[in-house]
Amino acid sequence: MKPAPFEYAAVSSREEALRELAAAPETTRVLAGGQSLVLEMNQRAVRPARLVDINPVAGFDRLRISRTPDTGAWLHVGPLVRHRAFERPVEAGPLGRLLARTAHFVAHPPIRARGTMLGSLAHAHPTAEWPTLAVTLDAEVDLALAHGSRTLPAEEFLTGAFSTALAPGELLAQARFPLLPAATGVAFVEHRRTGASFAQLSVAAALLVEEGVVVDARLGLAGVAARPVRARDAEHVLVGRPPNERAITAAAVAASAYTADPPADPHADVAYRRHAARILVRRALGQALDDISDIVERS
Repeated sequence: MKPAPFEYAAVSSREEALRELAAAPETTRVLAGGQSLVLEMNQRAVRPARLVDINPVAGFDRLRISRTPDTGAWLHVGPLVRHRAFERPVEAGPLGRLLARTAHFVAHPPIRARGTMLGSLAHAHPTAEWPTLAVTLDAEVDLALAHGSRTLPAEEFLTGAFSTALAPGELLAQARFPLLPAATGVAFVEHRRTGASFAQLSVAAALLVEEGVVVDARLGLAGVAARPVRARDAEHVLVGRPPNERAITAAAVAASAYTADPPADPHADVAYRRHAARILVRRALGQALDDISDIVERS
């Protein structure tokens, strides 16, 4: 099949993009990487009347780091930053390592060369890698309109499977990820049926251990609900305890509780997802602890 007829506008500035979106907000879609949107248009699953192509906009492919006493240190990601930009660390600390490790799970090289991180966030596939990482790390997104803007935590922006808080006429203008303390150990693990499949489950982990005790823990799970979730009960199990076998086992059990009401999948029932979640959490925590050991050896 081919797309239904549509109008096309290529814009050269943020202001022009917002004007074009405001002209017909209910029937206009933004074209960035197009790796999901164009496929859905070809299948006629979506039929936008207009496409606003933001690829000519200078500066939309920018990555930058900001540091201020009030807000801390953040990595800013523009709407045209491609997946492949993260295949190598974009900063020298644990956030750069985690983004790089995660990027290699994203689709395939041709898709990573064209698709964008913010496009993935806007598409909101329930097991996509970038939404999982954004929720895990308390990332923020900036949404822009012709007459203003707003900022949301990623956890509020992602409202369900293929569903976000993005309103008609809004542009997902930026995502911000907080830089992690230098001693943080990080990991990202996935389980999928085949190399070409979407992930069935995935886990992102970030652990900060000081004097033999976990002082901060972040665990994000995808594939156990309609959108990625923070396993906060599991995080609470870990914080304040040595990261030993008992603590890791308890955290894995707590995290698997999120599989009580998973999305329907003929390849993975509730019992399977609960079992797989426990295994992946243990694996992610183990890799994060190995990462901490590597940091110590390098220092």
